[in-house]
Amino acid sequence: MQLLNVGFGNTVPVDRIIAIINTGSSPARKLKDIAKKKGKLIDVTEGRRTRSIVIMDSEHVVLSSVQTETIGQRILALQTDQPLQELVSRQQLR
Repeated sequence: MQLLNVGFGNTVPVDRIIAIINTGSSPARKLKDIAKKKGKLIDVTEGRRTRSIVIMDSEHVVLSSVQTETIGQRILALQTDQPLQELVSRQQLR
């Protein structure tokens, strides 16, 4: 089982992630409110601004202060077993 760092040393299992979404839309806010009412909201922002929402297959919703793109890059690095810095530099060259 691979674990993904979602900020401040907090991790989630990669194979249980359904989606990673931005926080700006109305559906994202509604999803957050529903998860809170169900007791399935996990806030790992440590008081910082929420920049991405990780949706898990267990219906848990994880609020992260890490950018959505950064989380995507971390998942890609885990899947390809390449260092994150190498992947980031390749994307910047494109």
